[in-house]
Amino acid sequence: MPAGRSRKAPDYIDAPAVGKPKPPRRKDGAAGTKVTIPHMAEPPDPIESAPPAREILSVSALNRRARQLLETHLPLLWVEGELTNFSCPASGHWYFTLKDEHAQVRAAMFRTRNRLLNLRPVSGQQFLVRGRIGLYEPRGDYQLIVDHMEPAGQGLLQRRFDELKARLAAEGLFDIARKRALPTLPRCLGVVTSPTGAALQDVLRVLRRRFPALPVFIYPTPVQGSDAAAGIVAALDFANRHGACDLLILTRGGGSLEDLWPFNEEAVARAVAASTIPVVCGVGHETDVTIADFAADLRAPTPSAAAELASPDQNELLAALAGYQRRLERSLATQLQRLGTHLEALRRRLRHPRERLERQAQHLDHLEIRLVSAIRARLATDTARLHRLDARRERHDPRQRLVQARMRLAQLDTGLTQHMRQLLARAREQLEARAAVLHAVSPLNTLERGYAIVFDRSGRSVGQVTATRVGAALGVRLRDGRLDCTVTGIDTQDTLAIARDFASGAQSSQN
Repeated sequence: MPAGRSRKAPDYIDAPAVGKPKPPRRKDGAAGTKVTIPHMAEPPDPIESAPPAREILSVSALNRRARQLLETHLPLLWVEGELTNFSCPASGHWYFTLKDEHAQVRAAMFRTRNRLLNLRPVSGQQFLVRGRIGLYEPRGDYQLIVDHMEPAGQGLLQRRFDELKARLAAEGLFDIARKRALPTLPRCLGVVTSPTGAALQDVLRVLRRRFPALPVFIYPTPVQGSDAAAGIVAALDFANRHGACDLLILTRGGGSLEDLWPFNEEAVARAVAASTIPVVCGVGHETDVTIADFAADLRAPTPSAAAELASPDQNELLAALAGYQRRLERSLATQLQRLGTHLEALRRRLRHPRERLERQAQHLDHLEIRLVSAIRARLATDTARLHRLDARRERHDPRQRLVQARMRLAQLDTGLTQHMRQLLARAREQLEARAAVLHAVSPLNTLERGYAIVFDRSGRSVGQVTATRVGAALGVRLRDGRLDCTVTGIDTQDTLAIARDFASGAQSSQN
């Protein structure tokens, strides 16, 4: 807010309930330290009052009473001034001085209060602070104990500028990748500015000098005041919807930070970044920087520089065209010379068609002779190959192979028959020999010699008398039949006699 304008201090929860203090105003508009002190009762006249008893105070007691008097009788105050001598020790407390052109006062802001702020003071800036008067007893220094502070005037605007710039930069609104290249030769140029401002005349003067053939559309808008930001946004939107231009210049002349503030509004920055047409921003003087400059595709330091960057130089274009014309003329001359040389070479190579026909006829005869020779050689080769194949066919005639196979089969059949007869004779001899051996050891052969085989009821042979008992039913197998017998007695002592009888019976059978 410009100096000299009225400013209302914000209300705070910890402000006194009655008679909230307001920051003082100076009619001359100069920055300075302003202190509002409430009315105090006049001290009693020392002449009329009775002489008090002598009271001797120590320095500490004096400073203590002074501190209590200041803190008790002076309420919360608002003070504006330039901040200097700022320091922040390891404790985190802030110590600084507020001054104007006539006086200064020391101030302190403790860590518990300054950590609630989202700013860090810089020496030389104007600040509006709220606090109470206090006294630092060890040194007897009179100071202001600050519990809140905010930028005043230009400082507040600068803070808003920095905050908006940081936030939009974090969103990527100022990224280089978003910037678009300006057209080399714009079809039409649009100028968004005040129609009555000097900036428009500067732009038009530069365009008339550099490229008077370039069509220019003017999109009028206020560039200063409370309605300027909305007007700039509307003009940019209309220019994009109009679609007649392929390049825009957003410009105005120089001024204070307050005058240029519409170009620092978030809506204007977003409108510039969202424009489908490249935008060159030339606002103020070379030292003036706005948020719109960062959002634009190209920043120009002045309106005239913006016109310089947005328009081609006709002198440069004419010089370039003259250069292109000279290069074209040289190129055409070189091409014509090359084609003339080629034409002369073709003219020398040109012959009468009869000569070409005679060469072609001679070449045709030569080809015919080669063809006949090739055909004869091919026929001779194929005939010889046919004879070789016919001989191989006769050698490999299937009928001859069939006769040979039949003869071989008859020989194999005769040999197989003889071999089978020999195998059968040898097998018959082996069978007769093994049958004789088997008959010699067969139990039936033993029965033929007069012996018998005894079986029990289950059909097992009984070879010992201990294998049966008296009264058991036995079967006796003889040479010509079987006998069913019952054991009436068992004698194990007659074994020797039975053996003798067996031996004598065997001997008599052999005789």
